[in-house]
Amino acid sequence: MESSAIVFRNPRQLALEKLTMQAPRAGDIEVEVSFSGISTGTERLLWDGSMSAFPGMGYPLVPGYETVGRITGVNQLPEHCDLKVGDTVFVPGSQCFEGVHNLFGGAGAHLVVPHGSVVRVADHLGTQACLLALAATAYHSVALGGTREPATPPSLIIGHGIMGRLLARLTVAAGLPAPTVWETSAARRESGQSYPVIHPDEDDRKDYAAIYDLSGDAGILDRVIPRLRPGGEVVLAGYYKEKISFAYAPAFMREAQIRVAAEWKRADLLAVTELVHTGVLSLDGLITHTQTPGQAHAAYEAAFGDPQCLKMILDWRH
Repeated sequence: MESSAIVFRNPRQLALEKLTMQAPRAGDIEVEVSFSGISTGTERLLWDGSMSAFPGMGYPLVPGYETVGRITGVNQLPEHCDLKVGDTVFVPGSQCFEGVHNLFGGAGAHLVVPHGSVVRVADHLGTQACLLALAATAYHSVALGGTREPATPPSLIIGHGIMGRLLARLTVAAGLPAPTVWETSAARRESGQSYPVIHPDEDDRKDYAAIYDLSGDAGILDRVIPRLRPGGEVVLAGYYKEKISFAYAPAFMREAQIRVAAEWKRADLLAVTELVHTGVLSLDGLITHTQTPGQAHAAYEAAFGDPQCLKMILDWRH
């Protein structure tokens, strides 16, 4: 079996290549991919070569963990599994390509994945289903897969990119007070949101209960700790390439809490999928750009360099 896939041969060296795929095993499903998203967090680090070393890291690699496609084959699925040929599923990456690192292996025309890794999604979502991993990440930053009780929702969000928007929408959808969002880019401070989006210099508030940073700015703590109320919390929900440090005295005076939010868990993915399917969480207006895999190099450059690009989708149907 072979499939076309995006391959990072080295940082900033990309090609669309034919790769050999592992044969399906018992419990696997085969997926014909319709769409895949480009992550401006993890994939940016893989693209520019700044990803920290961890097990499985290396080039060449196939990126991608925001994939949507249709099941074309099932292989000895367990009785409790009701997935079937023709179902549309969200696929959070794969390990099916041979001769490359699969980090995270979702940017291909065809995939072979374990049945338990996918989630069935409604056909009408189309490209929007690619956003489920980001929504799950935003959800996890607050709920930690449903294990954090009581959860402290954001009163201030740093960054109005796609993650900041999803976190703000989730907060409002939960019936909680609308958070304030800080954004330095004028292009991303457009009006019409159900929550205020302002430049940090316009905000003199210093009593935030929970500040969620999605900027990835390693120097953010010195800027936001003075904005906390006593006992307030800063949640680091971005990815930080540099060492994080902060002045101790302001944190001491406020008894500040600092928490790190990691990647989503399956419980988060199932929760946000239900929210989307029931109409509680809207994904409208978040996908701004679409390209074909043959235009992948330009797509990646735009995804990481164009401030107007909230989300880039690769359309594998052509």
